[in-house]
Amino acid sequence: MLGGLRVDTTTVGFAVAIPLLLAPWFNDVLFAQQVNAVYLSAMWLLILLPELSSVQFIMEYDVRRPNRLYTDYLKHPKEVAGMLWQGYKLPVIAALVLLAVLCYVGVSIFGRTVAGAQSFGWLAAIGLSLVGAALTFLAIRGTLRHRPLNPSTVAYCGDCLLNSLALNSIYNVAYALYSLKNERSAAELFGDMPEADMQRLVLEQAGIPVHSPELPSLHQQIANHSHTRPLNIVIIVEESLGAQFVGNLGGQDLTPNLDKLSQEGWNFRRAYATGTRSVRGLEALVCGFPPSASDAVLRLSGAQQNFFTLAQGLKSLNYRSHFIYGGEAHFDNMKGFFMGNGFDELHERAQFKDPAFVGTWGASDEDMFSKVHEVLSQANDTPTLCLAFSVSNHSPWEYPTGRITPEGEPASVQNTVRYADWAIGQFFERAKQQDYWENTVFLVAADHDARVGGADAIPLRHFHIPALILGGSIAARQDDRIISQIDLPVTLLSLADASIVHPMIGQDLTKRQTVSRAIMQYGENFGYLHNDLLTVLEPGKKHRQFTYAAPADYQTVDTRQQALDIAKAYALWPTYMYDTRSYTIPHTHDVQNSYSHSFSVAAE
Repeated sequence: MLGGLRVDTTTVGFAVAIPLLLAPWFNDVLFAQQVNAVYLSAMWLLILLPELSSVQFIMEYDVRRPNRLYTDYLKHPKEVAGMLWQGYKLPVIAALVLLAVLCYVGVSIFGRTVAGAQSFGWLAAIGLSLVGAALTFLAIRGTLRHRPLNPSTVAYCGDCLLNSLALNSIYNVAYALYSLKNERSAAELFGDMPEADMQRLVLEQAGIPVHSPELPSLHQQIANHSHTRPLNIVIIVEESLGAQFVGNLGGQDLTPNLDKLSQEGWNFRRAYATGTRSVRGLEALVCGFPPSASDAVLRLSGAQQNFFTLAQGLKSLNYRSHFIYGGEAHFDNMKGFFMGNGFDELHERAQFKDPAFVGTWGASDEDMFSKVHEVLSQANDTPTLCLAFSVSNHSPWEYPTGRITPEGEPASVQNTVRYADWAIGQFFERAKQQDYWENTVFLVAADHDARVGGADAIPLRHFHIPALILGGSIAARQDDRIISQIDLPVTLLSLADASIVHPMIGQDLTKRQTVSRAIMQYGENFGYLHNDLLTVLEPGKKHRQFTYAAPADYQTVDTRQQALDIAKAYALWPTYMYDTRSYTIPHTHDVQNSYSHSFSVAAE
């Protein structure tokens, strides 16, 4: 109810902002009153219409309140009107009658004019306008906290419908339309190719046969490792920890703890991020989804439910999934996306008891690790997926005192990296002494590098990140294959003995034969690195290909058609899978079992 009140206040703030700011100047002008009466009555109708449609919309589509789909159907008024009248006469008549009554009430309230209304001097008008501006700003922002209100703010469980009930329908529709700015067509940027060729090229790279035209990449992964029970999976996402800071990857000598751990686990020396934003790293590490021309799927309206995540896929093995974040989880819509796509529990700043340190971005890395330890300690025999996202390595470079010896300016990226590394070291020293160490596979990987830039079309040295897998069952190994973030979740499944049906196209790196490749998005440019060949696709320009030698040696080469075709297929594939809502899994155990059976028969 409190969440709903906040959303309603925001909606009202948007509706009355302009009249409230103008009222002190035109309060006594009869024509302005008449315009205002029409405007407010129209706003009243605009709020009512989707609200009165909500119950039937939910019953018809079994999803959240009216959303983007609501406006898509308005493009076909004749067909929709015919469908509603033929199939839903009683609800339509009832809604129209109620709408007419409420419109009458609204016009009675908002449609009045007042002759001889009070006028204000210019000083009073300025003062009242400033007060009105402050009130509407607070109402629209919806909170005094670090991040403004969005649908994730009022999400509280894993059921998308329940989370949407705190919203009102006009807000949900408007937010879905606003989110369209994050969607772009890869075909418009890079040119199109036949769907069959695109699917064939991408799935061949992943070693996946096409079993279902509706869900092209859906397949069953059989784990390469076996255990008495599936192991816990912990994904530790380190904010902005690029290879440039990591000693064992040729970077600055700022990570002694990570360097030491790299000798104890499976260390990937040539791992590449898919993008330059946290949401890009999260979509790759948690969903196995490659970068697209659009924004990351966490922020796209069409991916807020029934979009594959590890949490969704592991439910078939009775995993319990946790998202741990020291800040406000509605930032970048993380909370809504993860809770709507399989995660069971959320642990954000508000749930951290007595944190050791809280900065601008939230509780410190050591507090995040303490929560990871708590979750794993309480899991007992329940297989657990834990996604932990750090916040400390971010401007304004805040961290608790007494943990490291700062060098130079204390508030610097170098010292924050030192603190992040200290927290990693402290956690793993503790974890090795716990019972859960032998039953858990840990991944430590960066979401992206810090301050990615440069004149290169794809600055590869700034996509180079650490990726390290640890745990009681993990043997020490240095791996020099070129890999992508999207390969890591697939590999974790194999190491944890978690055989599931999923649509991910990453490679299981436990297998000997893999394609040494990475894919990445930089602004509007798309990059495909295969061995030493980098293919770059740029909007409105001819493709370019280079031979690449780290850290920044690019030599232009003549077109190699096969690499160009594969790069283009990878660039187009995410858009297709999102637009067709194909990146998902069957939603019932019976259907999943039938898919598993068909995959087994095909394999035989």
